[in-house]
Amino acid sequence: MSDTAEALTHPALAGAAHGFLGRRGGVSTGIHAGLNVSFSEDDPVATAENRWRATAAVLPGATLVCAYQIHSPDVVTVRDPWAETDRPQADALVTDQPGLLLGILTADCAPVLFHDATAGVIGAAHAGWKGALGGVTDNTVEAMEALGASRARIAAVVGPCISQKSYEVDAAFEARFIEVADENERFFKAGREGHAWFDLEGYVASRLRDFGVGTVAMLGQDTYAQTERFYSFRRATHHGEPGYGRQISLIGLKP
Repeated sequence: MSDTAEALTHPALAGAAHGFLGRRGGVSTGIHAGLNVSFSEDDPVATAENRWRATAAVLPGATLVCAYQIHSPDVVTVRDPWAETDRPQADALVTDQPGLLLGILTADCAPVLFHDATAGVIGAAHAGWKGALGGVTDNTVEAMEALGASRARIAAVVGPCISQKSYEVDAAFEARFIEVADENERFFKAGREGHAWFDLEGYVASRLRDFGVGTVAMLGQDTYAQTERFYSFRRATHHGEPGYGRQISLIGLKP
């Protein structure tokens, strides 16, 4: 495992300090080996060090702000940082305050980072299938607009998540999406009887484009398939492991 935190970036977000981090460059050991940022399963001292390293890799000296993620479409506007124990329940954060680093934890779900460079407004969303279907990215854009952003100017990048070739779902799962809109059928590829392969990344990107976001990009990194690079809930489940770790995606405005 590398000693240096790897922060993937995208030119669409070049005006903001940002990075999609994986498991490289951390101090956790065992099944959480690497840059695990979740306190729920790991040694809290190691997790705190990993969070410090992730912050330092993206915006040194910034204050990290995370939510208590619940797979909802809910968004919180951040004016001031809060203690880890006081995190609001939400799955997206937006702010126009420099020096705050918005963090989203994932382990197969799609992290989405947003920036309107003209307005100086940023956002970060946790888009698992439930939150994505419920409109978490739409709500993030609207919360950014309330701070003066314009969806036509917003750049949004979908970070590392489970890819279609790794994401088998059953017929009931597919039906949830088709019931919302028939055209959602295009995000499913037929598999074995009663199952299909779901394109979460493509669905999230499509929602962003359909909502009028000006620039939408995808990193195209499969968390499930890259064992040494990313944490993956589904991979850990398939391997019968008792835990799985989380990676973090970060975005902030420089003071």
